[in-house]
Amino acid sequence: MNEISVQIKINNNNYERNIKPNTLLIDFLRDDLGLTGTHSGCDTSQCGACMVLHNNSAIKSCSILVAQLNNQEITTIEGLQDKDKLHPMQNSFRNNHGLQCGFCTPGMIISAISLFNENNDPTEDEIRKYLEGNMCRCTGYQNIVKSIEEGAKDMREKG
Repeated sequence: MNEISVQIKINNNNYERNIKPNTLLIDFLRDDLGLTGTHSGCDTSQCGACMVLHNNSAIKSCSILVAQLNNQEITTIEGLQDKDKLHPMQNSFRNNHGLQCGFCTPGMIISAISLFNENNDPTEDEIRKYLEGNMCRCTGYQNIVKSIEEGAKDMREKG
């Protein structure tokens, strides 16, 4: 299979690579760039562990080709932190124990930020509805919801 050239900005870093046209974003992130915070859970676009931000909205990186994102920008979980300071949503997950095994956490945090970008003061019901594309097998979601409520509050306050 012939390779194609792509340019993509990930976490404020520009990359130009020759890739196979069928390269999934999840594989590019993990295998080519070593960004392993984005998890591959189901490979069927069901679990949400592979979420990344594209144009401030969460997308599932297991179901989009890198070639579709040529000349575009992506933010992964690694790109949220500002030097040694956690993003407010990351911090709220830590404060509220919004994780257990942690496998779904990066995707949950990305989805929470995407929700905030659409609605900066979501209700509990709106949070639960928005998370329908993310699966967690450990927590029962209550602490995840609390984490998102606190994270949204902190993000609103920090403007």
